Amino acid sequence: MRGVVYDGRRAEVVDDLEVRDPGPGEVRVSIRAAGLCHSDLSVLDGTIPFPVPVVLGHEGAGVVESVGAGVAHVAPGDHVSLSTLANCGTCAECDRGRPTMCRRAIGRPTRPFTRAGTRLFQFAANSAFAEHTIVKAVQAVPVPKDIPLTSAALIGCGVLTGVGAVLNRARVDRGDTVLVIGTGGVGLNVIQGARIAGALRIVAVDANPAKEAAARQFGATDFLTSTEGVRDLLPTGADHAFECVGRVELIRQAIDLLDRHGQAVLLGVPPAAAEASFQVSSLYLDKSILGCRYGSARPQHDIALYAGLYRQGRLLLDELITTTYPIEDFDKARTDAEAGHLARGVFTF
Repeated sequence: MRGVVYDGRRAEVVDDLEVRDPGPGEVRVSIRAAGLCHSDLSVLDGTIPFPVPVVLGHEGAGVVESVGAGVAHVAPGDHVSLSTLANCGTCAECDRGRPTMCRRAIGRPTRPFTRAGTRLFQFAANSAFAEHTIVKAVQAVPVPKDIPLTSAALIGCGVLTGVGAVLNRARVDRGDTVLVIGTGGVGLNVIQGARIAGALRIVAVDANPAKEAAARQFGATDFLTSTEGVRDLLPTGADHAFECVGRVELIRQAIDLLDRHGQAVLLGVPPAAAEASFQVSSLYLDKSILGCRYGSARPQHDIALYAGLYRQGRLLLDELITTTYPIEDFDKARTDAEAGHLARGVFTF
């Protein structure tokens, strides 16, 4: 089967991958669509360290091919959106409704793929850049068959991360003011999450002025090409500031632009050893700096919720897709994404 393999030096599309059959509690999925997320590119440039060789991709949707023993919530033929969260479902964190904190789901990559006798790692417990993959049952979330799989794929990462950061982590409320720094795929989902939450003013900042139209389409009330004008729009600062780029200087700006009792939510991914600074005294007015893993998501609940919002016309998914590509055009999609031309590029199989 076809897939995108990274060996530590280069990523290439191959056609001789194999994946094992599902074991107990697992699901084998025929991938039909997969979004190209910045996290995939961060593996290639070393920002996210990951063992190799690895089959890339983590934002996918497809059709269930077969299930292992004990799987009852999906059956062959079901359409599913895949999460990257291979949580155990039985630990204290899972029981508290915080599956993103499950210690059994972090830093334990498996190797269900083989190529020419060599075992390959699975990226983000998912590897959606392959025609077929194996996931834990908890990662396969049923979606209605009237949702295009190209759109359903995006729920599993960009939407869960961005909308989830607003609704689950920051808990933006009606009438709040929101600053969003960076309007790529995650930033656009933060914007629409803030719109859904009822934020009164949503200020989007991106150095690329061509992104204004999309930002406003998703719900931004204002658009700036730098943070210098934010105080003119929000004189006392923002209730919530989301940094969606992963640059330490922008993290500092997000903190500095908070109002009293404001929250800075960090979603961008800087290099693993990066350090950011801030003025300690600026936090004494009940300001907070919040990390956020995967939108503090509960995928089985949240994916179903977002699918429902999409069907009501309240959550934009189709509009996130800039271009679709056959998987063979991986290099072109990567170039387009690195040039900032895409909200989301989506591979189809």
